[in-house]
Amino acid sequence: MKVALGGTFDPVHDGHRALFERAFELGDVTVGLTSDELAPKTRNVDRYVRPYDERAAALERELTELAAEHDREFEVRELTEPTGIATEPQFDYLVVSPETRDGGELVNEVRRDRGHEPLTVEVVDHVYAEDGEVISSTRIVEGEIDEHGNRTPERDGRDATR
Repeated sequence: MKVALGGTFDPVHDGHRALFERAFELGDVTVGLTSDELAPKTRNVDRYVRPYDERAAALERELTELAAEHDREFEVRELTEPTGIATEPQFDYLVVSPETRDGGELVNEVRRDRGHEPLTVEVVDHVYAEDGEVISSTRIVEGEIDEHGNRTPERDGRDATR
């Protein structure tokens, strides 16, 4: 099976890793990584996003280990439009998070318009931080939590030197 998923992935965190894990369980994976131009348009917040080359290198490091664990292949491709690579005919699955489920339905509308079979949309639940809130790249960038959802010492009152 061929699996697609997409995003900005800046920085990669445990929520993203849950998406990747499910994707590799299903088949060989193609990850669409938003271009420098598209990335700010797909964010719900206004914040700095690292350049594509830096995000792609970090993403490939993450995916290499997971692909090996599942004996799968992967590819990272640049996304220049929101519906991205998933509208291409070769894919069977689209892995999404709860907030991008509607995007999956839009992808299937485009696929139907192009005469392609709809994808099976796999929704992977959020991963929660130790404070009970969803892990997000924005929260990490703002220093609230780390990539695993642990509160950062300066935010939870702990002394970082202890």
